[in-house]
Amino acid sequence: MSLFIHILACLFGMGSWVSINGLWVELPLIVPQIPEGWYLPSYLSVLIQMANVGPLFITLMHRFRPGALNETVVIYVIISLGMVASFLLAFFWKETLLVAGVPRSVALLLLTFFLSTVDCTSSVTFLPFMMRLKPQYLTTYFVGEGVSGLLPALVALIQGVGVVHCNNCTQMINDTGSVSLSYELQAHYQPANFSAGVFFFFLSAMMLVCLGAFILLNYHPAVARERPNARYSNGVLEKGEAAQMNPTEQKAMIKQSDIKPKSCFGTGTYSRIQVLYMFFILAWVNGLTNVVLPSVQSYSCLPYGNSAYHLSATMAAVSNPLACFIAMFFPTRSLLLLGALTLFGSGIGAYIIGMAVLSPCPLLVNETSGTFLIVGSWIFFILTLSYVKVIIGVILRDEGHSALVWCGAVVQLGSFMGAVTMFPLLPSGAAV
Repeated sequence: MSLFIHILACLFGMGSWVSINGLWVELPLIVPQIPEGWYLPSYLSVLIQMANVGPLFITLMHRFRPGALNETVVIYVIISLGMVASFLLAFFWKETLLVAGVPRSVALLLLTFFLSTVDCTSSVTFLPFMMRLKPQYLTTYFVGEGVSGLLPALVALIQGVGVVHCNNCTQMINDTGSVSLSYELQAHYQPANFSAGVFFFFLSAMMLVCLGAFILLNYHPAVARERPNARYSNGVLEKGEAAQMNPTEQKAMIKQSDIKPKSCFGTGTYSRIQVLYMFFILAWVNGLTNVVLPSVQSYSCLPYGNSAYHLSATMAAVSNPLACFIAMFFPTRSLLLLGALTLFGSGIGAYIIGMAVLSPCPLLVNETSGTFLIVGSWIFFILTLSYVKVIIGVILRDEGHSALVWCGAVVQLGSFMGAVTMFPLLPSGAAV
């Protein structure tokens, strides 16, 4: 039964960002067939940041009207919205409308905004919901969240997205009566094994799986037996739960009540400075891993060759869920160690950014060691900082439902600040 619940928690977490992650990996197939072209990534970046109105609303309601929103109903709504929006994308992603006399992919942009709202809002709803399960299942949820980026990438790989071949092309140039030949390489994209529409059906099916997992987490008897004694309903501790605790747990609570809390946050285990320290690290880490470094990945890797780029992207996607597995068996709670790991991961990130700045001639560009170094840097960067994110989430889980709501809000804040920082620094379409 414990394994069954771990699987449900993983499938539930997988629905958190699978839609937007899937949309990004499908861009090479979408862009050539829409009027926006490669300006589309820039538009998507803006839409995703605008979608933060969802988590902002949830956080403000939690702060000023705690318990007013039915958390379970909100999750049902956003999962259903994500499933329907992905399904509609399969039919309307190529459709255009004239806006001020110019064709625009209105349906694609509008449905993408809905998907962005779903995924952004999941940060402040899915995480707090995990308070209703025992702490060990939160780590499994993070594994699912990591898989939400890996699985669409694997499907896109099977689909053959972005596979390009360079062909020699000869052109005849007639200049003032003399004919000359011009030779150049032209890129020809290999046809995909299945269409973008089929891929969007796949994303809709994944949201359906997430919905099924969520229903089972709410109603399956085995899950009910695995719930902790203190249950939360709409973010508020249910009445009478404390009275139902066994004597050992009641004694533990009485013993803890004798200890003066260090702050008014959560259980008061951590001081205000420690809480701000964790939130700063969380925002910093998410800004780097979600926006800043992914936006320069092509610049940092492509000078070393296409193999280095694809290998670093694939291994980085694998490193995220791997870090969650490591956290499951080595759940350290040392704030000093978390700070040290953050500095280590940030140092690796600085090296990657440095190579991107030096592009197209970074260090060791024509050396095999340079390729190993850049790929290894991406692996350890994602592995280290993903581990930090998971451990902070586990720590905040013990501080209560409110702490997890703020955890999700800080995750989105970090990503937003990263996007605001990188968007003006990069060419159009590079910042994600």
